Amino acid sequence: MTETTSPYAPNPQRYTSMAYARCGTSGLRLPRISLGQWQNFGDQVPFDDRRRVLLAAFDRGITHIDLANNYGPPPGAAERNVGRVLGTDLAGHRDEVIVSTKAGYDMWDGPYGIGGSRKHLLASLDQSLARLGLDYVDIFYSHRVDPEVPLVETMGALKTAVDSGRALYVGVSSYSATRTLAAIEAAREVGVPLLIHQPSYSILNRWIETPSPKAEGRSLLDVVDDAGLGLIAFSPLGQGLLTGKYTSEVPAGSRAAKGYSFKPEHLAARNLQSVAALAEIASARGQSLAQMAIAWVLRDPRVTSALIGASSVRQLDENLAALGNTDFAAIELAAIDTHSFDAGLNIWSRSTAIE
Repeated sequence: MTETTSPYAPNPQRYTSMAYARCGTSGLRLPRISLGQWQNFGDQVPFDDRRRVLLAAFDRGITHIDLANNYGPPPGAAERNVGRVLGTDLAGHRDEVIVSTKAGYDMWDGPYGIGGSRKHLLASLDQSLARLGLDYVDIFYSHRVDPEVPLVETMGALKTAVDSGRALYVGVSSYSATRTLAAIEAAREVGVPLLIHQPSYSILNRWIETPSPKAEGRSLLDVVDDAGLGLIAFSPLGQGLLTGKYTSEVPAGSRAAKGYSFKPEHLAARNLQSVAALAEIASARGQSLAQMAIAWVLRDPRVTSALIGASSVRQLDENLAALGNTDFAAIELAAIDTHSFDAGLNIWSRSTAIE
């Protein structure tokens, strides 16, 4: 780290209120709620606003910051901005923080700026470390399956990341149950254990529960559990659909209004009707819809952590309040199931298709 430290002093009680869970059968524990920087830490938002949320999260015991090489906008901006905070406010607390990043999606021009090749993954990791101002990341992911690259090559690149000291642990993201089984086997072949899987998962996007005939009838949740991997669910709020802020129109400044990954078809009438019904169930539980949606994801003991974004400290605190009630009565789960279906939120379906 080259930047000077700041007057920031973390909350001395930051570890008393956060719950932590062991990541699979590993020795690593993750906070039950982790902070993701997808679309939340780019240059489109004033840096001081982003810094405020990140430090508030650390003050509340959120030790895990999740990134990817292409998070922004523009791509790379999230890592660079997080690196500024790590190099100043959190400079003396590196050993208290889990920093994860990924590679696999489009990042730079030419044939080596995308995919699962050894060339792309290791070059991208070096670029990420430079933007973050770090010698290593705690977790490095293969961000997606690349069907044109042998999995043993992709897993071999992850092993090199660990062996070279550039990553402590490695994992995969958005791999189907079948591909995850193959990745686990390829990782064993090259001699590196996979720590964790990061799939999308929410009340309206339950693909990881679906049994796969090619995975011996097991779901991704089953495969991960059987192999002793942890699982961190991203987009538990369905990219904002499960916050309840979308009704008959798109709020100004929302993800849908910005035209990023949220699609107009996500606001189909059936989806909005389901959201309204789920909000009533949440209200009966004494929770907001967002709180219930996060708690619902965490109800399954196979889920290590829920990965959330936050645009303000107030929103962060509202989401963290989900940890106050993660228990569900059978009648509540049955009612949620009545309004739970595939709402088309899995925009990563090319990688996660059931095989």
